[in-house]
Amino acid sequence: MRVLLVEDDDGVANALVEALRANGHRPSRVRRGSDALIAHRDADVVLLDLGLPDQDGLEVLRKLRKIDPVPVLVLTARGDERTVVRGLRLGADDYLVKPVRLAELLARIDAVARRSAARSQEPGELVRVSDVEIDLKSRQVVVGGREISLTTKEFDVLAVLARRPGTAVSRQQLMDEVWGNAFVAVSRTLDVHLTQLRAKLDRPGLLHTIRGFGYRLGE
Repeated sequence: MRVLLVEDDDGVANALVEALRANGHRPSRVRRGSDALIAHRDADVVLLDLGLPDQDGLEVLRKLRKIDPVPVLVLTARGDERTVVRGLRLGADDYLVKPVRLAELLARIDAVARRSAARSQEPGELVRVSDVEIDLKSRQVVVGGREISLTTKEFDVLAVLARRPGTAVSRQQLMDEVWGNAFVAVSRTLDVHLTQLRAKLDRPGLLHTIRGFGYRLGE
């Protein structure tokens, strides 16, 4: 698996990266929380330390959970009950206190990855909502039997929603998946693309706005 290690201690990080690689995983490492909020998109599992140099790891976890369901294992020296409970309530899939035995860490990684895989359901390449067909592979959109032309970003926005038809998707998650970083992308840019997308689809009610949260494709 692709494991993202968020750890600022070079000694700890080097030992973990070596151990993960020796056990068949593909680890990558970042030192700061802000870097984790970009690099998470290429990870199957995130190992998150809480004592980061730029922001608290719990805040990183809170932001990450708004945009990505990737499994997160907190790996930290903080073992007090209050912090453990808060970490789990913020969405951590598991919580391990340093020092941790390597065999246990590997087993926990495998366990959360299995649970995540069981929860996820990949959509087909062709998504149909009413008389709209969205081909995610060929990047074609047909409305009422007529193909329409979308810009790259317009299709990317539609594709994020089409992969979760009928499911609410937050603005943060849309910006993260389309622009690569929900905390850098300009929110107004998303509004412009959605306005253009609605006009081109010409299907009122197809793209629903969920006030204060995000958007949903279809019912």
